[in-house]
Amino acid sequence: MIDPTKLDRLRTKYSGSGGDDFHDPEFQRVAALQFSAGGRRVQPFAGVSTLLDAPYRPDAPESPDFGGLDIALIGVPMDLGVTNRAGARLGPRAVRAVERIGPYEHALRMVPSASCKLADVGDVPLSSRFSLEACHHDIQAFYNRVMDAGVVPLSVGGDHSITYSILKALGRERPVGLIHLDAHCDTGGSYEGAKFHHGGPFRQAVLDGVLDPERTVQIGIRGSTEYLWEFSYDSGMTVIHAEDIPERGIRSVIEEARRVVGDGPVYVSFDVDCLDPVFAPGTGTPEVGGLTTREALQILRGLAGLDVIGGDVVEVAPQYDATSNTAHAGAQMLFEILCLAVGALQKPG
Repeated sequence: MIDPTKLDRLRTKYSGSGGDDFHDPEFQRVAALQFSAGGRRVQPFAGVSTLLDAPYRPDAPESPDFGGLDIALIGVPMDLGVTNRAGARLGPRAVRAVERIGPYEHALRMVPSASCKLADVGDVPLSSRFSLEACHHDIQAFYNRVMDAGVVPLSVGGDHSITYSILKALGRERPVGLIHLDAHCDTGGSYEGAKFHHGGPFRQAVLDGVLDPERTVQIGIRGSTEYLWEFSYDSGMTVIHAEDIPERGIRSVIEEARRVVGDGPVYVSFDVDCLDPVFAPGTGTPEVGGLTTREALQILRGLAGLDVIGGDVVEVAPQYDATSNTAHAGAQMLFEILCLAVGALQKPG
């Protein structure tokens, strides 16, 4: 039986209150951002879909300062660099269709959209749907403009080759560090005459001087292509295999990642195939034995306080996932990276 005194207290406090009435100051703060007069919230299934339900500002890239944005959410619907199953060009559209991500990050106690000027600025304009080289030229040119505007880019691919051209822009003034969650190291060489494929972006970024390999950590690596990743070891990257994570523990992984990247600028790249196919079947090169979504969330949340200057979620190929779980996981990881980027913007200096 419930204690009568406790029941009377709860009745006095909550009877007659609405869904927008809260007593905890933290919950009051969040609710004030979500409820309009009369206790109404925006219906999650209504309106035009955008990345993380952010305002839609396709006009922002037309302005030199991107409309004064702090953070731009950007789609990069290009998958000409895949080595296996195509389809990640539909990733941005699938992630936009996911509803009810945020606005509150309960573990970090953040409402990132309330702490910065944020918008979905649409997709990178690509001049050709057929030319991989032309697409990468367009991607780098677009992100150079993002850099010129002083805006932090958070992107949804597209295949993982897009990260190479993004890093070419973000690392143009100094090499950046990298936290890379993936099943594959993606440090292979040129294959069949192409260097822009999704299995080699980070080798090319190092060789171009925009990525610091000794400030790079790759987490969740596994599968039969280990022999392709010699460059990771030879260049000084830190590789953490998926099968080692349960034994060493998530806290140890976080501590090593933070030690490797240090206090300098760092980019976060999340390939959904770092997750086990149970959680993310909708991707081009699935590998069994991957991270759980809970493990991935723990790792990302453990990076709070780092100088995150950008990030991406790539390789969501929705047509291989009838449940939409892959896009849902991708959207949640994008939200976590957004929290990291907002935290970096709020740091003094």
